[in-house]
Amino acid sequence: MSRLEAEDLYKVFGRRPAEAVEKLRRGADREELRADGTTAAVIDASFTVEPGQIFVVMGLSGSGKSTLLRMLNGLLEPTAGHVRFDGQDLTQLSARDLRAVRSRKISMVFQHFALFPHRSVLENAAYGLEVQGVARAEREKRAHEALELAGLKGWEKSFPDELSGGMQQRVGLARALATDADLLLMDESFSALDPLIRRDMQDQLLELQKTLKKTIVFITHDLNEAMRLGDRIAVMRDGRIVQIGSAEDILVTPANDYVASFTQDVDRSRVLTAGAIMATPEEGYDASEAPATVTADTPIIDLFTPCSTSGVAVSVVDGDGELIGVVPRARLLAVLGEPMKTEEAGASDDATPTDKIVSPRGEGDGPVEKVNAGA
Repeated sequence: MSRLEAEDLYKVFGRRPAEAVEKLRRGADREELRADGTTAAVIDASFTVEPGQIFVVMGLSGSGKSTLLRMLNGLLEPTAGHVRFDGQDLTQLSARDLRAVRSRKISMVFQHFALFPHRSVLENAAYGLEVQGVARAEREKRAHEALELAGLKGWEKSFPDELSGGMQQRVGLARALATDADLLLMDESFSALDPLIRRDMQDQLLELQKTLKKTIVFITHDLNEAMRLGDRIAVMRDGRIVQIGSAEDILVTPANDYVASFTQDVDRSRVLTAGAIMATPEEGYDASEAPATVTADTPIIDLFTPCSTSGVAVSVVDGDGELIGVVPRARLLAVLGEPMKTEEAGASDDATPTDKIVSPRGEGDGPVEKVNAGA
């Protein structure tokens, strides 16, 4: 069962919201509703998030991503649709029961830290447990552990104004971790940080995730951040989700020109993997002659050196060491040099081998194509 499920979510602000939802279902757009004094913030959003997954929602300002996030924990009530957490429909809970879920099972990390200036770092980290009614000794113990995980051991007695922006954000993260919530909602949590500190926080989150395996919904307007953090990514535009997929799916087969415009400046060599671009080996291929053997999740930037030193394709193997594909030199160069076709436009039937990309998973996330393995 999915940890989190959003089904047909709508959020409309203004007059007669239920009537506006019906208009949207019949094909009305945002502009038509705005003329009537109504704003459609989220339109027909559906997705699932699996346990231990980082699900990133990205889009420009005004796309509806933060409104969507606030419906996931009931801070905003959906105009229509359902939010299910571990099978429980949050939209059907009483206000009291919803507060209990938020205090114990769902934690939120805000963009602007939301720390209490008059409380110490330790007291801030323990605040969620205080709300739960946890005894002081226990909450301080758990807050100490969370601060150590967040890299703030030794700063427990300091106050927020003594910390840098990055350290303040770590306190916010520690506060969420201390409650041991099953679901973390992160609303542009790193957006206010300087680029280097922001990358450090991304590293910190990925490192923590290896151990804690939390289920995370992360909101961002930065595609590079989405590509780096997301196991799956949802791209929003004008209140609607226009594509959901892995970083490779969105980079290789953007759903439309809008998504493609986001991806044009992304460094493909650091996002795409050997598994995403590998070809089916030609008959007679000898893996023993390959200049290197890599796994499917190896970034293609690591293939440049072996591909440049040999005309033989690099071998791609699974966890058992079995050959599952190859990456020829020509294939690697073609993927880096040619623009990807959008799903909207489609690929022509007479496309050349370098026009088609192998789906990184082959599980319905995107089209699966096979290509020649020749260099």
